[in-house]
Amino acid sequence: MSDTSNFPLYYIVETALAGEITNGFLKPGDQLPTEENLMRRFGVSRTTVRKAIEALVNRSVVEIRRGKGTYVTQPKIRQELTELSGFVEDMLAVGRNPTARLISSEAVTADSTVAERLEVPTGTRVYRIERIRLADGVPVSFDETYLPLEIGEKIASNDLEAEPIFSLLEAKYDIPLIEAEYQLEATTADARSAEALGIEAGAPIFLIERTSFCAGPTPIDYERLYYRGDLVRFVTRLSRRPRERS
Repeated sequence: MSDTSNFPLYYIVETALAGEITNGFLKPGDQLPTEENLMRRFGVSRTTVRKAIEALVNRSVVEIRRGKGTYVTQPKIRQELTELSGFVEDMLAVGRNPTARLISSEAVTADSTVAERLEVPTGTRVYRIERIRLADGVPVSFDETYLPLEIGEKIASNDLEAEPIFSLLEAKYDIPLIEAEYQLEATTADARSAEALGIEAGAPIFLIERTSFCAGPTPIDYERLYYRGDLVRFVTRLSRRPRERS
């Protein structure tokens, strides 16, 4: 065992608890012992315990739930924004089990934003599909998908809790996707997205607006993807163009 005698007391408590989380003794969703129990266990003051907990919160290892206690957080899902892929592909790539829950599937009138993204006149009838996307049974994303009416009606005739829309477009309807435009924004959950994701209204979320294109390029799929901010971390890699040296 390494010598910790020269470290601050709070750091010793922090390190011990972090180790129990890393080795699986404390699992995601488990509640940490109370402050009193930790004070007795480590022989430290309440201030020291609180400082250790604060450090773990800052590391996103635990979270404090008001009136309930301190809980081990779910490890964040690493989602790369380096290629056009769907939720199922993304989750399988990180070893998670993706599932879906269909909320609604219907023809609607395109508002100005949807119309602009799909390059149709405002008021055009389009098809909207709403789903909750889950990883290992935990809601991660609430998706609103808008498609041109004809293809949307075809897509909706399938089992959308079992078959990804991207796979249906490409494999069943022979509409290969070639590129997409992403807009990523940090925001807070409104009442509808909060209910779908099982979080409180006002909780931090990521909103991705994604327009996918087939040959042409022609927009074929516009989505608003609401991701839980506490469960997902987006990652990308950028290259730098060679520049002439002066």
